[in-house]
Parts: sequence; structure tokens; C-alpha cells
Amino acid sequence: MTRRREAELAALFETASELAGMRDTDAVLRSIVRRARTLLGTDVSYLSMNDPAGTYMRVTDGSFSPLFQKVRLGLGEGLGGLVAQTARPYATSDYFADARFNHTNPIDSAVHDEGLTAILGVPMKLDSKVIGVLYAADRTSRQFPAEQVALLQSLADHAAIAIDTASLFATIQSHNEAMKRAEEAHDRLTDLVLRGGSSAEVAAAVGELLGGTVEVLDVVPPNAVRANGRAVLIRDEWVCAVLAGSELLGGIALSGRADLTDADRRLFERSAAVTALLLLLRRTVAEAENKVRGELITDILDGRDATGLVARARRVGVELSDPHVVLVADGNLSGATHYASVHRGLAGSRGRDVVLALPSASTGVAREVAKALDATVGACGPVAGPVAIAAAYEEARRCLKALRQLGREKDAATMDDLGFVGVLLGDRADVSGYVRSVLGPVLDYDTERGTELVHTLEVYFRCGANLSRAKAELHLHVNTVTQRLDRVTSLLGDWQSPDRVLEVQLALRLLRLQG
Repeated sequence: MTRRREAELAALFETASELAGMRDTDAVLRSIVRRARTLLGTDVSYLSMNDPAGTYMRVTDGSFSPLFQKVRLGLGEGLGGLVAQTARPYATSDYFADARFNHTNPIDSAVHDEGLTAILGVPMKLDSKVIGVLYAADRTSRQFPAEQVALLQSLADHAAIAIDTASLFATIQSHNEAMKRAEEAHDRLTDLVLRGGSSAEVAAAVGELLGGTVEVLDVVPPNAVRANGRAVLIRDEWVCAVLAGSELLGGIALSGRADLTDADRRLFERSAAVTALLLLLRRTVAEAENKVRGELITDILDGRDATGLVARARRVGVELSDPHVVLVADGNLSGATHYASVHRGLAGSRGRDVVLALPSASTGVAREVAKALDATVGACGPVAGPVAIAAAYEEARRCLKALRQLGREKDAATMDDLGFVGVLLGDRADVSGYVRSVLGPVLDYDTERGTELVHTLEVYFRCGANLSRAKAELHLHVNTVTQRLDRVTSLLGDWQSPDRVLEVQLALRLLRLQG
């Protein structure tokens, strides 16, 4: 699973790099369709482009039917027409048996002639406008799981930007002076994409090209958002929203230019699209890397091959041979994942808890994590190596359980911090079981008869095992106290021997801490 995700991520990067460097629209379309077929491993892939009448076939890969290669779909007709109309992905494992689609004779004849059964189609969108549909299809029945739908949609998103960029470049070529600057802008922005540049670098490059100052915005004026990725003049600066579909990622603002030619305005708007692409790529990389890190910590705890785990960890910048503190927390997984990523560690889920392995020589990091995640944190370490990390997880987990039982919410501790309770829980995770193993007969006797033997024992120890002081605090005759203690002896045996008396006191203390 991890290797497949890494391969898909690498393929998306390769695709983005290839598309970013293309200036010929036909070459862009052929590359998109070829990549779609390769990434999803289907028999056929194809792409249709929209016009006012519907969507028409533009490029195919793996197709042999001339009828299919020339088919046209009206809006709402067939699977592709529904995708183009609704701007939503659709998938079917058996197209002809699927009643969701408006089956027409020309479309069904073309699909039948090609021999297709399973079809997945996703929209290619620029801003809120659907410019085409990208498909992957098989000649036999198959399911398209959510991750494959998301993968094809990511490719379609990259493709839409690449198509628009190629189209923009073709338009600007007719103007000699504008073409030269557009070529320089294209090369610089392409270089930024290939190098994985930041949005700030895009802003600096565009500001230099346009002879002004470009700033990246976190908050975008409402009228710029409503412009749907088009530049608007607000007072003395141009503002353009940075959008990924309908998601607002931020904005860019250009100052120092009172007016913009059409070519310069399109360049400014294109820089917003490039900024969106870079932000999406960074988010995709972060999400994929976090999945890899989460699966890695799971495999470490499951005791997988240590050599392989060390090599996998190095690929995400984690050196397992260095000292790590292992933390088990009841906090939010996304927050823990972000914290681990920033601090070059690992994070994942285990049951209802999250597990972190952070490079550190001190367990003091546990309190920082508890504060950052607003969580209760059990800690162990520092330790080095996958085997030691797995063992440390078990102790950190027991420590978290002890903190919960002691009512120390939003706190952090190691077993050493918990003193005698930590020593006890280091060997026995079941506090209630331990209490019953020591005091069970006395607890049952009190419950059945309504007596107060447990309370008598607590007062007796609190008074330093002094009968006179105990009877005074209990407001009882000394003989009554003695009779109660004799009853405890008959239930527990020789509980006043040095070893047993310590166990009884520990059990009483834990019982009290449990409330």
C-alpha cells in the first residue's frame, strides 16, 4: 500500500512537471490521456472537451473503434454528459446496466462498439467552469475505489491548468512584444513549479515581470472572491483570488501598476493559478507523506522487519537509530501528524489513541506535546531503533492509562514521574484487577453486610497503625476496632506482614485515587 502511494505521488509529480513544460495543446491532451491510462491501469482512457452543445471526443488512448472516437454527448446524456453537466465525478462497474445515466442510441452504440463495460469520468474545471471530462474505462466489469477517483481527479485538475496555460500561450504568440514577456513568464513560472517553489517566490517573479510589487494574501476582499479567479482593481491595487475549484486558498495583490494590458492581466491571473497549483502540490505531498509516516509507525508497533523499517523511515527524513521519545496521547490525529511532521518525527493512530515518535534526548518534550495538542500524554524514552520504539509504546500506553485513572487530564508524565503508581502500573495495567486481588474479600464483605472494614483500614494506617488514635478518629471503642481488624485478618490472612501490609496500603491508595 505504501509503495503504491509513493509511486502514485511520484507519477503525479512527473505529470505536473511534464505538463508544466508543454506549450502545444494537442501534446498536453495526449499526455494527459496516456497518463490516465497508465496510472489507473485501464484498457482505455479518453478525454472530451466541452462546447455549448455538449461534450465531444478529442483524444483517446487504447481505443480501436472509429465510431467511439467520433462520438458526441449532449449535456446530461450518458455518463460523460452527466459529468459535464453536474461537474461531479461518476463511476460505474457496468455502464449498460446502470439506470442513473440517460442512455441514447448513438452513445450506447459507440460504447458497445468499443466494448466498454466499466467507466470512470471526472470533470476538468477552470474556476467553476467545466472545460472537459477525463475518463478511464475497462472492457470488463471492475470497481473504481475512492482513491482511484481522487487520483484521476488530481490528474484532471493538473490537466485543466496545463490546458489553459497552453491555450493562453498560443493566444499571446500573436503579439510579438507580449509574447516575449509571456515566454519569460512561462519559463520562470515553470521553473518554479519544477523546483517546488513557494508562493512567495511566484509573487516575487511576477512582480518583477509586471514591474510592480506582488504580495500573497491570507484574507481576500469579497469582490475579488466573487470575480472567480479574475483580477479586479480595488482602490490602487489589483487583487486576484487563489482558487482550487471552489476552495479559496488565499489571494495575490499587485501594487505599483495603475493599469494592466490584457496580456499583463492574464499573466497576473495565471500567476494566481500557478500559486494554487503549488499550494495543492504541497498539500498533496504533505498528505501523502503523513499517510506514509502513519503507516510506518503502525508497522513499527506491529514488529515488522527492522531493516526495511529503517530504510523506509530514511525516505521521509527520519533516522530511527537516533534517540526518540515515544508518546501516546488522546489528542487529535491531524494535530499530532502536523506536530510530528514539523519536528521530523512519526505519528499515527492506534485504536482510539495517537502515537508519536519524536527525535529527542529528553521526555520533557511530552509536556510540549500535551500543551500543543491539548491532550493527555504518556511518555517513554529516549530509545533508539524500531524494536525499542515498539517496547516503549507499551509503557507509554500504560502511563497514559494511569494518568486517566488518576484524573490527571491534559497532563504528561512517564512511569518514573508517577512514583509508586508508575512502578505498579509498569507491571500491571489492570488497576481494578490489582485492587480486587488484594482487597476483594474485604470489599465484598462491606458490600454484602454494609460494614466499614475498608474505611477502618484507611483510618488505621493514617493513624500510623496506632489503635488508640484510630479508635478516637473512628469514634469507636478500642475493642470494636480490634474486632474489625480481626475480621480483616480472617478475610485476607496475615495482611500485617511487611510484604502484605505494603500491598494493602497500595491497594487502598489506588482505590481512593479511583474514587
